[in-house]
Amino acid sequence: MRPTLVIMVKEPRPGRVKTRLGRDIGMVAAAWWFRHQSARLIRRLTDRRWRLVLAVSPDVEGLASRVWPETLARVPQGAGDLGDRMGRVFRSLPPGPVVIIGADIPDIAPPHIAEAFNALGQADAVLGPAPDGGYWLVGLARRQAVPARLFDGVRWSTAHARLDTEASMFGLRIARVATLRDVDTAADLSR
Repeated sequence: MRPTLVIMVKEPRPGRVKTRLGRDIGMVAAAWWFRHQSARLIRRLTDRRWRLVLAVSPDVEGLASRVWPETLARVPQGAGDLGDRMGRVFRSLPPGPVVIIGADIPDIAPPHIAEAFNALGQADAVLGPAPDGGYWLVGLARRQAVPARLFDGVRWSTAHARLDTEASMFGLRIARVATLRDVDTAADLSR
């Protein structure tokens, strides 16, 4: 089974993406940054070792968007919080390991993704921690059904997100990979 890498993307419209960054540098500049960051990331992570899928939002607009390469498979994120949307993606894809990342982590490279898939050879789940208490990557080997309570009780966008996610993975063997930063504010851009 070929593993699947999913990149969560939003249609890059001012006021719709990277709003915290937009408060610092302006909504148009934040949308521009996200659009170009996403395009670079997609090019960099296109690799024959895994299938690349975009999880798009909003659903209808994202599925029809001309912003993203037409050759890439797309699935709708659907409604709900981040956990609802990621859980839906994990449950909807064909069998095999799945790793999900966001598009706002400039330092991700193919070796990071390969490391995560390699970790899923021994573990049930994998997380890529972020310094702020969240994470930039989550993956499941999916050798059994995706846990029904996956992501229940996660306090998103807080310093508790990673620990809450690990708690929702009760009973799963969890591996960790490299710590990377995402971009939420202008200060993150300068790093």
